[in-house]
Amino acid sequence: MPACSFAAFSFIFTGFSGILALTLVSCARIVISYEFPLNERIRTLLRLEDLYGRAHYFASKSDPEEHHVALTSLFEILDVGGRADLKSDLMQELERQKQHLDALRNNPAISQEALTSVLADIEKAISDMFLSSGKTGQELRENDWLMSIKQRSAIPGGVCQFDLPSYHFWLNQNAEVRRLDLGEWLAPFLPIRNGVQIILKLLRESGKTTTQLAHQGVYQQTMAGRLAQMLRIRLERLRLRTGN
Repeated sequence: MPACSFAAFSFIFTGFSGILALTLVSCARIVISYEFPLNERIRTLLRLEDLYGRAHYFASKSDPEEHHVALTSLFEILDVGGRADLKSDLMQELERQKQHLDALRNNPAISQEALTSVLADIEKAISDMFLSSGKTGQELRENDWLMSIKQRSAIPGGVCQFDLPSYHFWLNQNAEVRRLDLGEWLAPFLPIRNGVQIILKLLRESGKTTTQLAHQGVYQQTMAGRLAQMLRIRLERLRLRTGN
C-alpha cells in the first residue's frame, strides 16, 4: 500500500507556447521528472533532444561499446530527423519566437541583457540552418560503409565482428580516432540540435505554476479553450510499504 493516498499537482500554461506542467508532491523527496508531448511536432523535438543527448554523451567516452551506442544513436537521429520539412519547420518556429520576443524590447519588466542574448541565439540558429544546404544528414546517407552498419544494426546481433569485420576494426582503433570520426558524423546535425534546444528551452521556461490536489492519484482539469503542447510532470516518488 502507498504510504500516502494523495498528491499535489502543479500546472503551467504558457502565454505563447502552450506548455502544461504538472508536479506531483508526495511523502518522499526523490523527484522524478516526465515530459509528455501533446502534438506530433513536440514529440519529434523531444525525441531528437533525447537522441542528441545520448549520442553526444557516449561519443565523449572512450570504450568501443560506448562509441557503438553513440553511432546507433546517430542512426536513430538520421531516421527521426529525416523529414524533408523539419529544418524549415524549425526555422519558422524560431522566427515566430523571435518576433514575439522582439516585442518585449524596452519592457522595464524584462531583463534586456537576457533578452538580447536569447535573440542572438535564435538568429544564429536560424542562420546556421539556412547555411546548411540540402537534406540534413545526406552526407551520412551517401556513406555506404555507415549505411551498411545501420542496416545490420536493425538485425538482433547483426553487428558481430564476423558480420562487419571493418566495423570491428574501427571499434578497435584508438579512442581519439573514433571520437574524431563521431564528431565529424554528428557535425551536420548540430544546427538542428541547437534549434531544437532553443525551442524546448523557451517552451519550458514560459510557464506559470498553480497547485492542484489529486485524490487517490486521480485528477482532471478542463482546458477551457487553452491549448497546451506539452505536459510536464515532476513526481516526488512515493515510499511503498510491503508485506501485510
